[in-house]
Amino acid sequence: MPRQPPWLNRRQFLGLAYSSGSSLLLGGCALNRFSEGVGNATQPLNERIEALLQGKGKVPEFRRDQVDPGALLVNSFNGMPRLDPARYRLRVEGLVRQPLQLNLADLAALPQQEITIRHVCVEGWAAIVNWSGVRLADVLALAGFSSLGGYLAIESADQFFTTWDITSALHPQTLLATGMNGAPLPVVNGAPVRLASPIKLGYKLSKWVTGLEVIPSLDSLRRGTWEDNGYEWFAGL
Repeated sequence: MPRQPPWLNRRQFLGLAYSSGSSLLLGGCALNRFSEGVGNATQPLNERIEALLQGKGKVPEFRRDQVDPGALLVNSFNGMPRLDPARYRLRVEGLVRQPLQLNLADLAALPQQEITIRHVCVEGWAAIVNWSGVRLADVLALAGFSSLGGYLAIESADQFFTTWDITSALHPQTLLATGMNGAPLPVVNGAPVRLASPIKLGYKLSKWVTGLEVIPSLDSLRRGTWEDNGYEWFAGL
């Protein structure tokens, strides 16, 4: 059995916050109008807590021999799109100096990173996975994102949509992954490009990513596919 890694101390911190009455800030899902309203009201504090945790730097990672390929379950929101790698383009737009249309060769030309992290699903299962690709921060820097951009809207080929706070998007272990467990990213896991990060729950880690838009604020009516249906928006670990 893999040893419990040091980064779980962050989750223990959240657990203490939860048990001491902060569940309204950090709980899993807003399942009614009251809880959703409280979540919206307390969102800025939620973000400040997460920023404080992220300020400690990188999350400790696992060893490659701890990867369990069979533990990562496959799911999709609206079928499983198959994107032609030769025609793939990643749009980067919004509050940026230079909007981009990046193909896979463009992404491969950027500095490549590798992380071995735990993927945590809100349904209660988890898997240790090795991901490789480019830092999301490097792609946003290439586009020259504006300091006025507080959030990132993420579009996927299966019509899935989510939004992130810009601090989480810029975390050094948040990747646009093109590889998994030492091989090219499989279609079922989001090829050609998906999000991977140790600081967000699985439903924030979009697969088949096609568009990134830097935005100044959140639209209360369009925060994300699952978020607009009761799931907690921030979804931090």
